[in-house]
Amino acid sequence: MIQDEFQALLDDYLSSNHRKKVDIITKAFNLAYDAHKGARRRSGEPYIMHPLAVARIVSSEIGLGSTSISAALLHDVVEDTDYTVEDIEMIFGNRIAQIVDGLTKISSGMFGSNVSAQAENFRKLLLTMSNDIRVILIKIADRLHNMRTLSSMAPAKQYKITGETMYIYAPLAHRLGLFAIKTELEELCFKYEHPETFVEIKEKIKETASERNKIYENFAKPVRVELNKMDIEYEMRARVKSVYSIWNKMETKKVSFHEIYDLFAVRIIFEIYPGMDEKKQCWDIYSAITDIYKLRPDRIRDWVSRPKSNGYQALHLTVMGPDGRWIEIQIRSRRMDDIAEKGFAAHWKYKANRVEEDTELDKWLKTIQEILANPNPNAVDFLDTIKLNLFAMEIFVFTPKGDIRTLPQGATALDFAYILHTDIGDTCLGAKVNHRLVPLSHKLNSGDQVEILTSASQKPQPEWINFVTTAKARTRIEAALRRQRRAIGKVGKLKLESLFDENLIERSMLDKILHFYGIDKKEDLYYLIGANELKLPTKYTDFFKSNKPSDNLLLRYMKQAYHAMRKQSDDGNDMKEKTVVDINKKTPKKLESGSGTDSDRKSKIIDRKKVFQLKEKKLKKNFLVPICCNPLPGDDVFGYVTDQEIVEVHKSSCPVGTKLKSQYGDRVIEIAWGDYKQYSFNAFISLTGIDKKGMLNSIVAKISADPEVNIRGLKVSTEDGIFEGQLEVNVHSVKDVQHICSLIAKVDGINTVHRSTT
Repeated sequence: MIQDEFQALLDDYLSSNHRKKVDIITKAFNLAYDAHKGARRRSGEPYIMHPLAVARIVSSEIGLGSTSISAALLHDVVEDTDYTVEDIEMIFGNRIAQIVDGLTKISSGMFGSNVSAQAENFRKLLLTMSNDIRVILIKIADRLHNMRTLSSMAPAKQYKITGETMYIYAPLAHRLGLFAIKTELEELCFKYEHPETFVEIKEKIKETASERNKIYENFAKPVRVELNKMDIEYEMRARVKSVYSIWNKMETKKVSFHEIYDLFAVRIIFEIYPGMDEKKQCWDIYSAITDIYKLRPDRIRDWVSRPKSNGYQALHLTVMGPDGRWIEIQIRSRRMDDIAEKGFAAHWKYKANRVEEDTELDKWLKTIQEILANPNPNAVDFLDTIKLNLFAMEIFVFTPKGDIRTLPQGATALDFAYILHTDIGDTCLGAKVNHRLVPLSHKLNSGDQVEILTSASQKPQPEWINFVTTAKARTRIEAALRRQRRAIGKVGKLKLESLFDENLIERSMLDKILHFYGIDKKEDLYYLIGANELKLPTKYTDFFKSNKPSDNLLLRYMKQAYHAMRKQSDDGNDMKEKTVVDINKKTPKKLESGSGTDSDRKSKIIDRKKVFQLKEKKLKKNFLVPICCNPLPGDDVFGYVTDQEIVEVHKSSCPVGTKLKSQYGDRVIEIAWGDYKQYSFNAFISLTGIDKKGMLNSIVAKISADPEVNIRGLKVSTEDGIFEGQLEVNVHSVKDVQHICSLIAKVDGINTVHRSTT
């Protein structure tokens, strides 16, 4: 089995356009085979099958060469065996050794014990990426194979891995143009997080296949006739949306499966020959199609003239097909298709044969390298900064001279200033957008012409962090604020030292001063003194008096409350928790609204390996239901264990939960709903319909007829004959919500009814 898999790897490699360096690949395989001998994966198969599978993905699905294939074969050798990076360098040389070193997982605590080891792992990966992009490509291949074999893992481990994958690996694959891999990663995550829904949608896709094929054939028949007249070599096929993509659209649009009309897209790929103009050919095919079918003008996407920042090029259009359905068509050359599927590797393969200026992908990589040159010391913040632009839609903005700059959708005038130059961003006062004066926080639109106004006396302000969306701007502002803080700290240190006869304060003396003010770090002490937020005594001997200044407790309270608020904000946690600050302890406690202080609660240590049962009597004592996703019994959920050993219940699709899974996977546990007969949960139902006399009475009457339904509130607004409403009810499970929705749907005039988060 092992030899067959290795031969398949060689066959993949030999069928590529790379130089045939079979010897180095064979050497790497032999060392890895020997190093992993006797080891097995959780599934029971020999461990060597994993690096072989990763190497095959690297070769055939990403299109990399012998160096990357060898590094993929060796990627777990240093971590799992007695071999060192130095051994790898001596046997295989510096390039392969550097890649293997970048792929070796970080040991926990290397950057400090108070940060997420998972976030540190990502940070090291990205830092290594600045030297060699192949590190991240092989790591994505490694993650893809782990996802393909995830069924052998325990559920809690599955949650951790899917969280990491959705939070960082899928966006990275997208940003590097690995569309096929990005789609499969999302699909696999969805399969494990929502197994029943996955099977349900899969079955519906299968059931509607014949109808879909008929629509496609009716559309394609006249198009083939016209394309055959053009004397080009092409292929045309229909590509069905992924299960995840369909579900995501159902959730976003709040529609059923049968209300999604763009289940598939038509892809036309043509071959290019020397002397052929790719762009012209795309537009010629576009003309042939729009001569047959009516175009939807607002759905034209020209990524041929202006490629996406991950290198993607294609011409997209949507037309009304013969069956009265809108049909999306993607037109691309074989080169464009290779880049769309294999991303970065194909981009460089084609670039090697052409002389061209830096693409948007090159520019993005340079931005990443700039961010890495001055990273945020906190690993979680650093990861968020990198992630900012991974999935962002793009807009195109003009400078006063007419040059184009690409920014993510939602970018502001301040983002644009930093895109131009760090100095322009740091001294930015405001901007003129289309010759109109706007503030720094003004959001830009595609086609805007932007002029930045600067002043030499201006400097970055803390609130600027809230004005930007790009990683580059955030990194530059954070770096400037750190420099300002250090400068103020130096002033504070001099002020403190001036109280003493000697300009040197012993550590023990400094500890007493820190204790006097109730501050943890000397850097914070110096800053507060320098910023005149702390009043120094007239004599240094006052520091050693037994009584502390009267404002000490208030100062400590404010300081802890600030850090608690900052942490809650950083976690993206909108759970409406109360932050209870205990001035005798350093760690603020987080409690659910309405649960009381309960400060003396002694929580038992929760067994992370067992399934945690969500029993009714444990609610508010051992577990809580946050309102970030408002889960109900029956939802697909996982548990997150807090510092107080309380289990937070999150839906598998919760954005806050995804972040927790990706960065604190060791706290994620499998949970199981119990029966809830006494306790009820809040649920929200949104509805729309035609506004007519008595509609509200009809809805209330229909619901009230069921004695089990308890209505807590109903809000309705109407405009131009259409009403929108939101119902708040008490329920015991998801089935109750479905039952209420079915009752409302029977009311004449109701158009849509569905469960909502709030």
